[in-house]
Amino acid sequence: MKIITWNVNGIRAASQKGLREFWQREQPDVLCLQETKAHPDQLPTELTAPEGWRGFWSAAQRPGYSGVVTFTRETPQEVTYGIGIPKFDAEGRIVVTKFKKFSLYNVYFPNGGSGEERHLFKQEFLKRFSHHLHKRTLAGENVVVVGDYNVAYQDADVYDPKKLASESGFLPEERKWMVDFLGAGFVDSYRHVHPDEKGRYTWWSMLERGRLSNRGWRIDHICVSSGLEKTITDAQILDEQEGSDHCPVRMEFNP
Repeated sequence: MKIITWNVNGIRAASQKGLREFWQREQPDVLCLQETKAHPDQLPTELTAPEGWRGFWSAAQRPGYSGVVTFTRETPQEVTYGIGIPKFDAEGRIVVTKFKKFSLYNVYFPNGGSGEERHLFKQEFLKRFSHHLHKRTLAGENVVVVGDYNVAYQDADVYDPKKLASESGFLPEERKWMVDFLGAGFVDSYRHVHPDEKGRYTWWSMLERGRLSNRGWRIDHICVSSGLEKTITDAQILDEQEGSDHCPVRMEFNP
């Protein structure tokens, strides 16, 4: 089974920059997009529910902001939106699709870089979301969490760990959260397959033209609960794909 996640930084813009061609070429079983910046009723059918696919959307109450969508060939057993916490769910950050052998969380984690209020919002989100997930895994559920985590946690995940140590997304408390999250029963699929690889990133600052010199961050992840670790067959960063300030990430597994 092939899952791809991609923060497209606006699905309407991405559809004009190679999204549909990429989708056709890769032929994933599930495609998870973040930062769609659109309500489905604003979009043509070929974007909301392409032929042969089911699309499950969570849009923010605020127009042109946040939003995620999960496209799947297989009809899920159950679909839920958010985690039951109104201030997070109002921002359209989570779609959960439950399949026979696992539950898939498509998540656009908050960015905490715009000030103290959003920093605290992000820290609360991280804490409460991991608590939610660990209740699921303790109950024996297999879980896959994909998306833009807005967290890089290893020195190898950023182009300059010393320079960026005080930047949101690479703060000590955020790195600790990710380490604790993995330590409590999740596996970073990319590091599982490529434990020592450096210089591979999933986001580059457009303002700094970071992609030209590969000054990037690895903040987009596909993590699986430990019961699925042995089913991972491949994980890749598709950093040759343009169309957004992020690139897609792919995992293949046999759940």
